[in-house]
Amino acid sequence: MNTPQPSRRSLLRGGLVLGTAAAAGALATPASARPGRRPRVLDYPDAHWTPASTSNYTAASRPSEYPIEFVIIHVTQETYADTIDIFQDSSAQVSAHYVVRSADGYVGQCVRDKDVAWHAGNWDYNTRSIGIEHEGWVDQPEYFTDAMYESSARLTAHLCDTYGIPKDRRNIIGHIEVPGATHTDPGPYWDWARYMDLVKSVK
Repeated sequence: MNTPQPSRRSLLRGGLVLGTAAAAGALATPASARPGRRPRVLDYPDAHWTPASTSNYTAASRPSEYPIEFVIIHVTQETYADTIDIFQDSSAQVSAHYVVRSADGYVGQCVRDKDVAWHAGNWDYNTRSIGIEHEGWVDQPEYFTDAMYESSARLTAHLCDTYGIPKDRRNIIGHIEVPGATHTDPGPYWDWARYMDLVKSVK
């Protein structure tokens, strides 16, 4: 019998750790993130712009303001559509830079790379990372499809190449590996060996 899992909304809200700077920065409203407006240039060419509410992240000027040193892998505990809805809810106080859909590897970009998404539950790691959410549940490995792995690996390889992030497990980490993490994602069924091989194979 499976133990019921809490929703991603409650998990993310419960794990969020924000400093005063984060709360103040969230009041900024960059034109590129206003709902319905597409950035002039997406950070990742294969992404589709699905902006988070400007109440759910901190406007910044990375990597000049903060270095980008990590990619953090998450699992949504929600459907793709519900995750986007949560990020666009101005009261949610949570976001990630990207969300990858299970069935076909579709990538939505919700927060610009230069801005600080609220995904890690640790302000220091938020400032220095890019968060990628993956549609699914940690105890349902059928959501981790070939299309998802391959699409996410291409995205992570692009981020590593763009920001000089080493393609290793010290810098590409799961949410559970963030100091102070209260979350277990991406969970025991996420195939790290396969994922890292895919990331390293992208040319």
